[in-house]
Amino acid sequence: MKASELRNKSEAELSTELLESLKEQFVFRMQRSTGQLSRPSEMKKVRLKIARIKTIMNEMKSTASANS
Repeated sequence: MKASELRNKSEAELSTELLESLKEQFVFRMQRSTGQLSRPSEMKKVRLKIARIKTIMNEMKSTASANS
């Protein structure tokens, strides 16, 4: 998911998206530890997605505090 798509979402939608991504990352970690991970590149994609979501959430918080 692109950052521009994430910026159009509300804070509640971003937090649910973050939670889903964290769960997905956990599943990939468990698969890697048991040797069942078929596509290791998916772990990197999930990590980048989590970082994008957190960055946009922090941007939203900083703009909200700057506007107050």
